[in-house]
Parts: sequence; C-alpha cells; structure tokens
Amino acid sequence: MQQSVVERIKTSCTVVNVNKDAFHFLTDEQKELVESRQVTVAFKKGEIIAKQGTFTTHMLVLSEGLAKVYYEEDNKTLILRIAAPGSLIGLTSLPQNNNVFQYTASAYINTTVKLIELEIIKKLALENGRFALALIDILCEISIQKNGRFFCLSHRQSYGKLADIILCLAGNIFKKSDFEFALSRKELAELSGMSTESVIRTLKHFQEDGLIKITGKHFEVIDPEGLQKICQLG
Repeated sequence: MQQSVVERIKTSCTVVNVNKDAFHFLTDEQKELVESRQVTVAFKKGEIIAKQGTFTTHMLVLSEGLAKVYYEEDNKTLILRIAAPGSLIGLTSLPQNNNVFQYTASAYINTTVKLIELEIIKKLALENGRFALALIDILCEISIQKNGRFFCLSHRQSYGKLADIILCLAGNIFKKSDFEFALSRKELAELSGMSTESVIRTLKHFQEDGLIKITGKHFEVIDPEGLQKICQLG
C-alpha cells in the first residue's frame, strides 16, 4: 500500500495512534506497581470483555486480538470503534462521578486483555503529569475518531462506508495492503452500518472494478487511491 495514501487516510473505524504507550512515562517503581496490580485474561471470540452499565473496577489494555466497542440501547447497538492491540478500554470511567462502563466491548477474535485496577490508574495520574497528559491525549483521539465515525455513518452512501472500513482495516489496523480478515460478512455489515446483502454486492463491485481482491478471508487492496476517491465522493 502506498505510504502517501496511507498518510492521507482519515477513516472512522479505529483510533489511528492506538499504540501510543502512556505507561512508557511511568517510573520503574510505578511500572512495578502496575505489574503487581494487574491480571491477564484470555477471551474467546464473541465473549464479552466489558459490559455497558456495569461498575468499572479495572482499566483494560488489549494485548492481542481485536475487539468491537459498541453502545447498546433498547436491543439496538451502534459500533463505536474497533479496538486493536494497544487500545485502552475504560478511560471514560476515570472521572470520580462516572464509575460504570459507557459501552460494551466484545472479542471479534480470540483476544488477550490486561486488567489493571482503576484506582491504581487514578493514583498514578495524580502522581505523574506526563502519564496523565498521555491519557488525555488518547481520550481526545477517541473523541476525534467518534466524530469521524458518526460523519461516515450519517453522510456517506454504502460505497463510501465500505471503502472507509476497508481503508481503515488496511491502513490503521493491519497496516498493510493484504491481510486476513476474520470477521464474517454479517460482522462487516454491522461495522459498516449496512445490510449483509449490500456488503456482499458492494464487495463484488469493488472486485470487478479492480479496487480489491478477495480470496476466502484474504483481502488485498489493489487500488487505495480509487477507494480513497470513493470515500471523498461519499
């Protein structure tokens, strides 16, 4: 995938700088404290990692796999983003008056997560200004990503929505033009805000136009410039 195109991608499915490591700013002593107050848990595909409305006792750091973060209301869901390795889940529970998860997170594929006691994160944020600032930076990036997500869902037609997701997967999740995509067509439709039938039909058109190549679960972006143009046209 051409680097010039990757740099111009402003897609909505994930936070671009997901691997910004706030914990890098901790002192050795603080890192040891985090290590002593965390556990690592493996989740199978489809398992709930965090449930909207439940008390947030831990900050979650996704180590391996992929998860979907989504809002639930009246048996309806809205996917907010894909959580890739390095993602933090539970940042919105840092304020003192907000101690519940504001969304649900579930594993798209087998996923490993580190659970760190939330009170420890708050303590370190008070002690270490650079760590606190890094957390604020991540929260701001998540807010910007959500704005892009809502714009895509509200103002792009089906072709633009799916082109956006494919570019996001290639440029921001897998960081290469060819990748194995473990999600089903139904899950891709849910992520794109489209029907399964529309996704299947649009993918076929993209292949016929030479924009992508699909072999089973293997995706290859052939013409990122073409997909970018579709995004721009909406």
